[in-house]
Amino acid sequence: MTAAANHNLTRRLGRAGIRDVAAAAGVSITTVSDALNGKGRLPDATRLHVREVAERLGYRPSAAARTLRTGRSGLIGLTVTTYGDEPFTFTEFAYFAEIVRAATSAALDRGYALVILPGSSQHCVQDVWSNVALDGTVVIDPAEHDPVVTELHRQGVPVVSDGNPGSTPVRAWVDNDHEAAVLKIMEHLTEAGARRIGLLTGTSTDTYTRLSTNAYLAWCESVGQDPVYETYRAHDACASAGAADRLLSRPDRPDAVYGLFDPNGTDLLSAARRYGLRVPDDLLLVCCSESDAYTATDPPVTTLSLRPRQIGTTAVQLLIDAIEGEDTGAPLQQIVPTELIVRASSQRRPARSTVSPPRAPGRG
Repeated sequence: MTAAANHNLTRRLGRAGIRDVAAAAGVSITTVSDALNGKGRLPDATRLHVREVAERLGYRPSAAARTLRTGRSGLIGLTVTTYGDEPFTFTEFAYFAEIVRAATSAALDRGYALVILPGSSQHCVQDVWSNVALDGTVVIDPAEHDPVVTELHRQGVPVVSDGNPGSTPVRAWVDNDHEAAVLKIMEHLTEAGARRIGLLTGTSTDTYTRLSTNAYLAWCESVGQDPVYETYRAHDACASAGAADRLLSRPDRPDAVYGLFDPNGTDLLSAARRYGLRVPDDLLLVCCSESDAYTATDPPVTTLSLRPRQIGTTAVQLLIDAIEGEDTGAPLQQIVPTELIVRASSQRRPARSTVSPPRAPGRG
C-alpha cells in the first residue's frame, strides 16, 4: 500500500497517528510534536500548516502520550460512598442524576473525562480503582472519617467533596447550608399553621443527613417541641413507606412533616390517605427532591431543591483547579443556596385548636 493510500485509509478510520501527520505535512515527528504542543522555535507558517494537516487527518494525541507529557491522564472520578454496598443505586435518584450530568459537562468543558466509580470495598472495587489512572476524584456525600477519601488522600489523589467533610482530608468542598435550609422549612410550616412538625430521616452518617437531622433536633429544642421523627435506610425505597406509616400512626402524630429524601413525598401522601388525613388540611408536607413528579401529585408537594447542577459543576471546577494549580494547604469552601419551591401540600391554612388522633388505616 502506498503512503498516500495509507493516509487515506487512516483518515477514513479516524486513527491518524503522529507519523501520519508528519508524513502528510512533510516534516519530522519532532516538528509535529512541537507544533501541536506549542513548543520549539517554529515559524508560524509551519506551526499552522502542521495543525491544519492534523485537523484534516482527524489526529488526536493518545492518552498515553498526554500522560507522559503532562503527568496527567485527563480522567477524574466521581463516586457516592454513602451507597457503597449497592454502588450504583444512587443513579435512581434525581439529585445524583443531575449532579452526574452537570459534572460530566463541566469536566468536558475543561478537557477532562468523568468516570463513575463504586464506593465500597465490595464488588471488586479495589481492582476497578487500581485500573483507572485518576487525576482526582469528586466524592458525593462522604461519611464521617470516610475510608475512601482517606485512602485517596494517602495516595496523593486530590479529592473534592459534595458535603462538608469535617476532619476528612479534602482539597475543597461544596455544600448547601443544611441548617439554614431546615430552619427555613420549619418557619414555612409554622407560618402555614403547623404546631407539631415531624421528620423522616436516614440512618447514615453522611453530612446531609447528619446536619439536617441535627438542625431539626436543635429547632425542636429551641421552640420547646418534643422531636417526632422516624429513621430508615435512605436508599431502601421499601423502607421509606414503612417509615412514613410509622410516623403517621404515632400517638403524637405530627400535623406537618419534612422528608429528607425521595420518595418520602409520595410515601407520606399514601400513608395520609390510609389514615384518612387530608393534605394540606390535616397534614402539611415538604420533601427534599429534584424530581418534577411532585408537580403532578395530588396535591402537588412542596420541595426543597439543593441545586445539584450548580453543585456538580462547582465541585468539578474546584477539583480541576486543584489538579492544575498549586495546593494552598487549606480546603476551599463554597456554599450553594437552596430553593424552597412552595406548592399546595404546604399552603397556609386556618389554625386549628386540636390535633386529631390517628385512626386505623382503612376506616371511613
